[in-house]
Amino acid sequence: MERAARMSNHETQAGRMIGVDVGGTFTDIFVLDEMTGTATVAKVPTTRPDQSAGFLEGIGRQVSALSTVSVVVHGTTAGTNALLERKGARIGLITTEGLRDVLEMRRRDRPATWGLRGDFKPVVPRNLRLEVPERTLADGTIRTPVDLQAVRDAARKLVAEGCLAVAVTFANSYANPENERAAAAAVREIWPNPHVSASHEILPEIREFERFSTTALNAYLQPEVSGYLDRLESALEGGGFDGEFLIVQSNGGVMTVENACRLPVRTALSGPAAGVIAAAYIAQTAGFPDVITGDMGGTSFDVSLIANGESMLTPETSVDFGMVVRLPMIEITTIGAGGGSIAWVDKGGMLMIGPESAGSDPGPVAYGMGNTRPTVTDANVVLGRIDPDNPIGGKLERLDVDAAARAIDEHVGRPLGLSTLQAAAAILKVANSRMAGAIRLVSIERGFDPKRFAFMPFGGGGALHSGALLDEVGLGRAIVPRYPGVTSAMGCVIADMRQDFVQTINAFVADLDEAALAGFMQRHMEDGHEMLDAAHTRFLSRGTTFELDMSYVGQTHTVAVPLDVSVENGKVVPPTRAEVADAFDKAYRAAYGRVLPNGVRRVMNLRSAVTGRRPKFDLSTLAPETTGTVEGARKATRKVYFGDNWHETAIYNRLDLPVGAAIHGPAILEQPDTTVLIDPGLTGTVDRFGNTIITRQGA
Repeated sequence: MERAARMSNHETQAGRMIGVDVGGTFTDIFVLDEMTGTATVAKVPTTRPDQSAGFLEGIGRQVSALSTVSVVVHGTTAGTNALLERKGARIGLITTEGLRDVLEMRRRDRPATWGLRGDFKPVVPRNLRLEVPERTLADGTIRTPVDLQAVRDAARKLVAEGCLAVAVTFANSYANPENERAAAAAVREIWPNPHVSASHEILPEIREFERFSTTALNAYLQPEVSGYLDRLESALEGGGFDGEFLIVQSNGGVMTVENACRLPVRTALSGPAAGVIAAAYIAQTAGFPDVITGDMGGTSFDVSLIANGESMLTPETSVDFGMVVRLPMIEITTIGAGGGSIAWVDKGGMLMIGPESAGSDPGPVAYGMGNTRPTVTDANVVLGRIDPDNPIGGKLERLDVDAAARAIDEHVGRPLGLSTLQAAAAILKVANSRMAGAIRLVSIERGFDPKRFAFMPFGGGGALHSGALLDEVGLGRAIVPRYPGVTSAMGCVIADMRQDFVQTINAFVADLDEAALAGFMQRHMEDGHEMLDAAHTRFLSRGTTFELDMSYVGQTHTVAVPLDVSVENGKVVPPTRAEVADAFDKAYRAAYGRVLPNGVRRVMNLRSAVTGRRPKFDLSTLAPETTGTVEGARKATRKVYFGDNWHETAIYNRLDLPVGAAIHGPAILEQPDTTVLIDPGLTGTVDRFGNTIITRQGA
């Protein structure tokens, strides 16, 4: 799988850059030699409960000496898994008198809209949520100074209760953090480790529950994530690595390990975000600025929309019910429809897929490692779409087709009165339907016409389902990247370094303090550049963007208002009130088609982002050699089940197909990290970057 890969024209130190993405089933490695441009990949099973073993094994397969590595960038699911599985640390909360139940009351929502009952347990039990005397008003006035002795007593009680981390969340600390800052300093004098999270440091933004939730989840993750990263960093250094170790954030940027340990909540969607960043770069380079990504791993199917080359950012997400994170992150919709998702029949006789997954251990039934319930991968194996003699991952010699068929019969076929093949086809149909629903959610339901979007499947299983999703959703075409199984790992290598900031302003535009706004902008810009400087990474360029959350008075929701702000001699030139009003009118009209003539404009929050743009490599160097032929890449034929019949299907070694090769379906393109399925009626064409563009025949 090794190909020469020229770097873009820039100076670089000798060494290798390694991207590592840890998924629920596989750990993916992408290695880029910065001097020669050679790119290699590896895929190994994810190890549990400690993911660091698979991480190090994957690197070891490609790199014999860690001293030759200059940068390791990691997209991790350690935080994601800890949240979803409720396996974070035992933590405590110190808060203002009267506010101990904010985390439990949430927004008075419930897990099921029409359910009569709801069950929710916050990550901090009530007996570990302690109140102290203090009060700051919404305008920043301190009515009651904080009782520091009460804070110290609360901290000691939480330590005695076995808490490994603590969150300090005071009322209105976004408006004036003085009380909370003093309390956090007092706690840090007593606390036995660095795991103290203060809300004014995590999220100085209005909205009480969202601020409390984000801060509490940060504390909940700190012991788990920092311990994991410390083990990795120590193991890398013990192996001779003396380069830089960076972590992918949920916003698609990277940050240092130090910042990741301090702000682990920013890694909540780290791995999926890296895949979207790579997809945007690949698609834009290939001439497809509008693309919908579908990352199908072993556990989930993650969907994101990229319009005009830009991925969508959301200011808030709910990782699970009641677990709200309000930080900028790439907007990703996740469903439990991965290759390892288990197929089952409910009490009403409905065929269901997921959310439970076989993961990497024991894995699908065909892996022969003890699982007896069928998965999406098992259905693909039984229908001939995956070669049982060449499973991805490198640890299994052969997949057990008969065992997969028996499991499908027992758990799906017999309950529904279907044959083995009908049951396997039904599993794929339901899985494809669920994935199509996720794609519609990010496109049609948000006003985007899927016909103008290309679908980019990646992850180990995504390229097996692209044809079905083209038909289900009406997408224009699919673009399968050169190494779809390790796209997220590639995204780690090319992701920029980014730091986001937020500050609540909460003022009418007519009363906006321009100097104060400029002061916040200046501080954000300087803090961001200080973090870039501390990273010791060379950047091609740096940039700072500012936007405001704004609305009309009386409205609950805000619109994002980009600001065109100039910087002169290192100082921010603030926008005038009139410029802010004009920018709001433009953004509001674009969103809703009109403005309110008598509406009173209000500024809620300032959002700033400081980005250091890291070097990218030339994707055309991943393309195959021009000397190959289509016939030379053809390996064999195999019967594959499509619709309700077996079809004799040509099998190709995808990496040997030359640029310009056109493969008409039915066909299968195999490579070590994934399998690409070209359904009957479709054609796959290899472009100059080694991507396979799948279109309808005659289109």
